[in-house]
Amino acid sequence: MTNKPNILFIMTDQQRSDTIHALGNDTIRTPVLDSLVETGTTFTNCYTPAPVCVAARSATITGVPPHLNGCTSNNASPLHLQSIMQVLKDQGYYTHGIGKMHFNPDDETMWGFDSRDISEEGARHLTGRNDFHQYLDDNGYEHVLEPQGIRSEMYYIPQPSQLPAEHHHTTWVADRAIDFLDEHNDDQPFFLWASFIKPHPPFESPVPWNKLYRAADMMPPFRPEGFEDLLTYWNHFQNRYKYRDKGYDEMLLRTIKAMYYATISFIDYNVGRMLNALGDRINNTLIVYTADHGEMLGDYGSFGKRTMLNPSVNIPMIVKWHDSFEQDTRNDTPVTLLDLFPTFASASGSNTAPPSSEGQDLREIAEGNSEREFVYSQFSEGATGLYMIASREYKYIYSVADRKDWLFDLMKDPQETKNWAGNPRYDEILQTLRSTLINRFDNDHYNVAIADGDWRDYDPPIFPKPNSDDGLLFQDASHLEQLLSDLGPYWSSS
Repeated sequence: MTNKPNILFIMTDQQRSDTIHALGNDTIRTPVLDSLVETGTTFTNCYTPAPVCVAARSATITGVPPHLNGCTSNNASPLHLQSIMQVLKDQGYYTHGIGKMHFNPDDETMWGFDSRDISEEGARHLTGRNDFHQYLDDNGYEHVLEPQGIRSEMYYIPQPSQLPAEHHHTTWVADRAIDFLDEHNDDQPFFLWASFIKPHPPFESPVPWNKLYRAADMMPPFRPEGFEDLLTYWNHFQNRYKYRDKGYDEMLLRTIKAMYYATISFIDYNVGRMLNALGDRINNTLIVYTADHGEMLGDYGSFGKRTMLNPSVNIPMIVKWHDSFEQDTRNDTPVTLLDLFPTFASASGSNTAPPSSEGQDLREIAEGNSEREFVYSQFSEGATGLYMIASREYKYIYSVADRKDWLFDLMKDPQETKNWAGNPRYDEILQTLRSTLINRFDNDHYNVAIADGDWRDYDPPIFPKPNSDDGLLFQDASHLEQLLSDLGPYWSSS
């Protein structure tokens, strides 16, 4: 058996940091995650470097922040950069990936993996490899066109799964992980990345998990007085194309929360199955549980991610490694997904320098050997750029589209209900954070964001008309129209 630690990297998609029972959520049931919290170190101020899927994963994999790796949204992944999987392979690791990776536009690329069980979110397409879809076909579910839930108009409508629990994608990820753990030769260390698609919407769970929580037990979304002043261009734009900007139905939103919680509890159950499969190897395995970004879930009247408010940008980060991270410990140092590259590389014995000075080994941070003060996040760029810098005490945000600053006092107002920008008593803090963020971009010659030592000005983007249907999103199976046309006269508009 190797002396190098195995690495089990578990990532969920769109999971908020406040969805773990042991960390203060008395409503949700997460006994397995609770056990990880109790036997590991939780970094309570973990921020995603980009609150959107592809950009967050690109930064995690390369250790390079979005403004330098070129992926600031769901645009092309920086496949030309070295991945953490490649570093670990050079250290003798066998690297295997399961589930959603979002390598855009090449879903099937390996990027340092020795092997992959490939599946991506969304509706079926007739081209490309998707191992989960093939699995469904082999088990008699070829008719299910949207196996992770029906999107488009139904994107934020809670719904039952079209699949039983034993064939659900969450189970499939855990099953493939267990198969890998059962078959792997322990003479070689492994890096196993198990990537769940949930709790990303649509919010659907199989029976009986879909009734684990009920709307009547859920608190309504958090909508503080004056919350509209805390929203950026992206909050409004995202609400439009997710079909959520035509009114407020409190009971529907409480049902959404109940179904969102159910997806997380179902993941928790399956993570437990994976940890059981580790057996005695758990003592020589570095386990990391995190998410790519969060979900607004109706808070501030908003849905999705693409915003720097905490429900979107603040994510879970639990690390367990026998004798290397203290048990049942909370660490409030600001950390980021960029820290995982140097953490994994260091654990493997690699001397590879961190790809960015912004990433640090989480062991050093946990041991108090870090002078880090700030972490950063970014979504998009140019005329729609959204930028953030955060410390333990404060968070500063700038939205290019809105030409507006936001400053939150996280000690006085942890729920982010008031923008302190413009308050004279906060001028010095505002200018310090603002100049630190601008200087960061200036030092990296990121002129897309700055000009002459200040934010670069752009013409405001055009937003869809308030009372129209402009900008609605359709995400259907590639062969849906053909299936509809087979209905004959029922398909004809005449």
